[in-house]
Amino acid sequence: MQFPFQKISVSLIVLSTVFLSLAFLPSTKAAIKQTKGDYEDKFRQLDEVLPTPNVYRNAAGEPGHQYWQQQVDYVIDVTLDEEKRRLDASQEITYTNNSPDTLKYLWVQLDQNKFREDSMSALTTTFGGIGNRGPATQGASGDSPAQMSIAALRRAQFVEDNELGYEIKKVADSQNNPLSYVIVGTLLRVDLPTHLKPSESIDFSIDFGFNIVEEDAVSARAGYEHFPEDEREGGNDIFLLAQWFPRLAAYTDYEAWTNKEFIGRGEFTLEFGNYDVSITVPADHIVSSTGELQNPRDVLSREQRNRLDKAKDAERIVFIVTEEEALENEKEGTSEQKTWRFKADNVRDFAWASSRKFMWDARGYQQGGDVQALVMAMSFYPKEGGDLWKKYSTESIIHTMEVYSRFSFDYPYPTAQSVNGPVGGMEYPMITFNGPRTTLQDDGSRTYSQAEKRFLIGVVIHEIGHIYFPMIVNSDERQWTWMDEGLNSFLDGVAGREWDPSIPWGVEPSDITYYMKSATQVPIMTQSDSVLRLGPNAYTKPAAALNILRETIMGRELFDFAFREYAQRWKYKRPTPADFFRTMEEASGVDLDWFWRGWFYSTDHVDISLDRVYKLRLDTENPDIDFERDRQIEADKPLSLTVERNREEGKQLWVERFEDITDFYDENDRFTVTNKERNDYQSFLSSMEPWERKAFERAVEEDKNYYVMDFSNIGGLVMPIILELTYADDSTEMLRIPAEIWRRSPKAVSKLIVTDKDKELVSVVLDPRWETADVDIENNHYPRRIIPSRIEAYKRKPRPGKVNRDIMQDIKTELKTEDETKDDD
Repeated sequence: MQFPFQKISVSLIVLSTVFLSLAFLPSTKAAIKQTKGDYEDKFRQLDEVLPTPNVYRNAAGEPGHQYWQQQVDYVIDVTLDEEKRRLDASQEITYTNNSPDTLKYLWVQLDQNKFREDSMSALTTTFGGIGNRGPATQGASGDSPAQMSIAALRRAQFVEDNELGYEIKKVADSQNNPLSYVIVGTLLRVDLPTHLKPSESIDFSIDFGFNIVEEDAVSARAGYEHFPEDEREGGNDIFLLAQWFPRLAAYTDYEAWTNKEFIGRGEFTLEFGNYDVSITVPADHIVSSTGELQNPRDVLSREQRNRLDKAKDAERIVFIVTEEEALENEKEGTSEQKTWRFKADNVRDFAWASSRKFMWDARGYQQGGDVQALVMAMSFYPKEGGDLWKKYSTESIIHTMEVYSRFSFDYPYPTAQSVNGPVGGMEYPMITFNGPRTTLQDDGSRTYSQAEKRFLIGVVIHEIGHIYFPMIVNSDERQWTWMDEGLNSFLDGVAGREWDPSIPWGVEPSDITYYMKSATQVPIMTQSDSVLRLGPNAYTKPAAALNILRETIMGRELFDFAFREYAQRWKYKRPTPADFFRTMEEASGVDLDWFWRGWFYSTDHVDISLDRVYKLRLDTENPDIDFERDRQIEADKPLSLTVERNREEGKQLWVERFEDITDFYDENDRFTVTNKERNDYQSFLSSMEPWERKAFERAVEEDKNYYVMDFSNIGGLVMPIILELTYADDSTEMLRIPAEIWRRSPKAVSKLIVTDKDKELVSVVLDPRWETADVDIENNHYPRRIIPSRIEAYKRKPRPGKVNRDIMQDIKTELKTEDETKDDD
């Protein structure tokens, strides 16, 4: 392959001219236009976009010297009514005002009110359209009828048949005096009788109850799942209880009260506090919960307590409740009750699960250190979990803690749990809900597919990872979904590839290209309820971006140090995006404003095209050398087709027939060197300064290859230019050009690459390992390659709208059957 050939002429300025003379190339000329028209500075600093640093959050991305956050402590007594599928509870709340502000009222989250028929969530859910959570519907389009899934019908019927949302029975102060309150959708405002000044606390109580939703019916983050086929008359349930109690909304330095209506997409951000929760359930239930069990003698048998103790030092899982014991529990119910009591310190939420179907396994994770030397990794699942859960759930928990702790901090809590139930995947402090199960076969055995195995391992890693982000590094998903989902997806991809790299974890840069060029992309920084496609926007794109930062832009050493610094700074605190951006730059020493601006604030995509490669050769200015080169260039040009065929036909030239009409110019062409040209060359050399002549003669002697590569930025997102250079001797070389090459010319740039004389370039590939999420890899090859694809043979199907003979016969048979049925009725 020959690249387009150009010459480089050298003037008295010599080497500087070698580079400046490249301006004649087309893309370089276009790149000169910098300050007018549609020029855009992709490297403009983010200072004007980010909040101004202050005493609460400083310019380095650290908590400021006056950083504060509120504390809320809870004492809760809750009872599960299994038959009515209802919770009733009373809670005592201690709210401590650590802010510098005086508070006149408190805002409380009532997330269960989302399921009311008159909620904002219900009233603003569209029929069809993009971004809806839950059962699918599809609007009518042209001749196509509207579609409503059976699941959507089931949801509508469940909401109609059940009274949902909170019943607030009492809101009172510590003396049991009623407090004035107002319910605003999924929020409750408690009006304080006296203003709560800085450093003061207030105690008050709320009594409440609600009917638990059926998760399979309404597609929620919690609820019950019914198993009618169990041996017990009427069947059994698994109860997953989350977002179940009225919780104080966060009061922050950047937003004050985070009292945005809960529509269903953005989850929550809450205050840290201490919990003491007593959970009364049927006596044959097993309970998994946030916190540490305080009364094992009241709820566990001696054998179960011994097993739990044995599991602390076990190398493999130990069953606290075996499958056989769980199966026996399934057969009979009981009217008796037991109360399980859990305490949890310094957590931002509390969730639990309860069922007589649960088997329970555990293994101690010997973490060491002085934070939490032993962590009990535990899994709770019914027989439907089978060997899939026995093999992989608890192991995945421990693997997650090992990996995440390297990137952040030691796991600080005494337990980490995975519970199987109807929720596909959800996280809370110390407890996660995860959905995959085995499939029952005709012979009574249970099997699982490769996809189900991958799903379980992946979802456990992801949800346990969420205990770090955002349950400890307390970001605000109601505002910035990516701060926990994206960061966590990045880390679960790291952990997943350390488990099994053959599993497609979905966080590679190539996994997001389809979304980045789509019409439904919105900036990552979009508020969660307004995101059109949550998965790629909040999970995959930020995860891929961080993957690129670590592996391609910053390097592992700098990235890992900065990321861990961020986690350490904001452990048990509430970071914002600015805190993350600033910490990553401040701790690494790498300017990343261009990256945050492009990946997080825009919908640009990566599409860098390698348009042309020019091969240039340095003119020696010596006519005896350069003219001969020029003669060879002329000789290498394709011969005129007419001349070639004339020769083939044996046509004799006129000057060959009549030699007497030839002259000097028939023997000497324009490439013949004259003494004048030789004298000009000597004058050129003598006019040079000594240092100029030395540099010039060296360049002539080395006779290197000069390649100029033209790049255009089609997608708008500036990124490093990564090149794989292949030479004539079959050797290859990787060249990594930082993204700053685009700083003055973001739409098109040219790059000079110089190689030794014996390193002839034959091909170039841009981003050969798909590191940068380039959406079009075909314009990354020079010379262009033949595009690989596939073709599939198919059998032509009947055209829509035409009824063929077989279909008509089916219709006649169906109509006849309907008529006979009517006659029978």
